[in-house]
Amino acid sequence: KSPLREGIILAAAILSYLTASREAYQGNQFDFAPIREVAILFFGIFVTMIPALHWLSVNADRLGLSHPGDFFWGSGMLSSVLDNAPTYLNFYTVILGRDPAHSIDSVLASSGLFIQAISAGSVFFGANTYIGNGPNFMVKSVAEQAGMKTPSFMGYIIRYAIPILFPLYLAIWFLFFRGAS
Repeated sequence: KSPLREGIILAAAILSYLTASREAYQGNQFDFAPIREVAILFFGIFVTMIPALHWLSVNADRLGLSHPGDFFWGSGMLSSVLDNAPTYLNFYTVILGRDPAHSIDSVLASSGLFIQAISAGSVFFGANTYIGNGPNFMVKSVAEQAGMKTPSFMGYIIRYAIPILFPLYLAIWFLFFRGAS
């Protein structure tokens, strides 16, 4: 994960866009609207998070989160209604704030299970709603733009998230984070 790698990926995307035929874009009904929608949403989320991140780092030890299971369920529930990337960042800040005297490397080494818990919670629970993960929102937008019928916000939760995903979350918590400390 270096700037060089990111630069190569960005250059490949730009080159692909510039060299592809316009007929291919028209045939696939390509449009930047869904991408723009997600980019604006992400920008707004990250800008408004700055004061919250500071508060979390200062008050991390007073939040009552002490076990990996707390971090799994907490990050997961928030990732259901917020995008999972900023939710992960918030809970990661809490982990770092619990031990402010140590370096990031030492906190990472000593808090591995906590980081696994917020990773699993943020990523898996992000599938609960359209807004839990930026690409979910983009896929819904693209599908609707193509005239496809998609479930409503609550319809998706009731038909898919609760009966299919929540039993999986319970199993993950039970197997990996239930009694861990």
